[in-house]
Amino acid sequence: MHRNPDGSWDKSRLPSRHTTIGPARAPHRSYYYAMGLGTREIAQPFVGVAHCGNQSAPCNTALERQAHAAAEGVKAAGATPREFSTITVTDGIAMGHEGMRSSLVSREVIADSVELSVRGHAYDALVGIAGCDKSLPGMMMAMLRLNVPSVFLYGGSILPGRLDGKDLTVQDVFEAVGQFSAGTIDEARLCQVEQHACPGDGACGGQFTANTMALVSEAIGLALPLSSALPAAYLDRDDYARASGEAVVRLIEKNIRPRDICTRKAFENAAVVVAATGGSTNGGLHLPAMAHECGIQFTLRDFAEICARTPYIADLKPGGRYVAKDMGEAGGAPMLLKTLLEGGYLHGDCMTVTGKTLAENVADVKWRDDQDVIRPASRPLSPTGGVVGLWGSLAPDGAIVKVAGLKHVKHRGPARVFDGEEACFAAVEARNYKEGDVLVIRYEGAKGGPGMREMLSTTAALYGQGVENIALITDGRFSGATRGLCVGHVGPEAQEGGPIALVRDGDIISIDAEAGTIELEVAPEELARRKTEWKPRRTNYQSGALWKFAQAVGPVHLGATTHPGAAAETHVYADL
Repeated sequence: MHRNPDGSWDKSRLPSRHTTIGPARAPHRSYYYAMGLGTREIAQPFVGVAHCGNQSAPCNTALERQAHAAAEGVKAAGATPREFSTITVTDGIAMGHEGMRSSLVSREVIADSVELSVRGHAYDALVGIAGCDKSLPGMMMAMLRLNVPSVFLYGGSILPGRLDGKDLTVQDVFEAVGQFSAGTIDEARLCQVEQHACPGDGACGGQFTANTMALVSEAIGLALPLSSALPAAYLDRDDYARASGEAVVRLIEKNIRPRDICTRKAFENAAVVVAATGGSTNGGLHLPAMAHECGIQFTLRDFAEICARTPYIADLKPGGRYVAKDMGEAGGAPMLLKTLLEGGYLHGDCMTVTGKTLAENVADVKWRDDQDVIRPASRPLSPTGGVVGLWGSLAPDGAIVKVAGLKHVKHRGPARVFDGEEACFAAVEARNYKEGDVLVIRYEGAKGGPGMREMLSTTAALYGQGVENIALITDGRFSGATRGLCVGHVGPEAQEGGPIALVRDGDIISIDAEAGTIELEVAPEELARRKTEWKPRRTNYQSGALWKFAQAVGPVHLGATTHPGAAAETHVYADL
């Protein structure tokens, strides 16, 4: 406990004592007086309120407003908020060109920048507000790395667009590009779709990466119950922001920290929620990275094994019918967690930021028969999760595929090899491929890209052309909005000399998402011969942030992290 009997704060073991206590810290305190703080506020704990607000995309435009509301909650609870912002790279705008190389790198930069700001200014706790694909895991990674009392808040999803009486998301726009190239719609229709799909603030509306990781934040215990449900445009979200600010002060009082919450069991709960909602394959990348920050080894294989025994119960786009707004109105994460818990799929004894366990948080949640977004666990859309891990001679370290809503889950055909996404996209746009092919996009891995780009432009164009008897595999990533038989995260990646680097046009590749296998039907002796002729490619990025990332990044099945993680720690920031 950090409260004295009279209600004042005892900062003798809080990090902010290093900047606020004692005669030697008079210069430091003078800076706080300059910003309008008084002696009482300087004597309180300092709470960093970090957000990713900017004008790069609608995912981020409502975050600064919510950060102000969170700061009000911190003040009301008797602590002192310090707001600061960090970057985002928004995948929807980075997609399909060189900008996408910056996306995964931004996850590390977000985590690093929040860590540095908290360390440098000796803050005692953290509220983190994020709204786009990499900013959610990046913010949660910083919380786990610092291990100060923390509460995460999702900035909210975008409202669905409407056209001709139907809901639209940005996925429909990407797929309309494919329809246009196939000649099934004209340019005027494409313009209509693009102008109606995204009506305002918020992250992409389907169960893509942002909404997947938002549900993870609740399932893993770092966010308040139901805090991810309301769309960004609803000003009622500010109430959750204030409540998050108040909650973090209670966590300081009780000394409940992120690693007390994010145990091995909590990561298993998070994987269950990704699988049960047909969530983004990026969950298989971000959960291992978050676990790495706690010193917990939670790999792609661990993730896939949980997906294989989890029912798929939330009927969400891209594989299903509904968007995030519908999910929230149907009861959101608490309703989902309640039915999964009753079905025996979750650990109910995990601590959360409410100071209660997951089971206690959902104890009073009542099942609602007036909705069909979330199915009972006893009556799933399919008996196993929406995401599947694959292993075999083409991917000894594993690969991942989203099968939610997919009928075509087995494929065997000749390889058509492309070194980089652009060449494949050009072939798809020109319809220069055959049904039955396996399109292979390589040298797009974390090192080889560098940056492990997402392939939504290519996969959406394929889908928009109406081709089903085709598969696409890559050592890069797929967007949470990808659908079709698209296998990503193939490891080891091409730049590391993995088997995907040795594939040649015409080689037969077989994929079986039911059995969890992906095989390159080439004799081991022939692959060994090809390996002697292979050498890594020189990328175009020989300086700057992408170069640094490529030097440091580890294997994708362990999260594509860039430092040794908590297992190598000699100290925890919160105890300095």
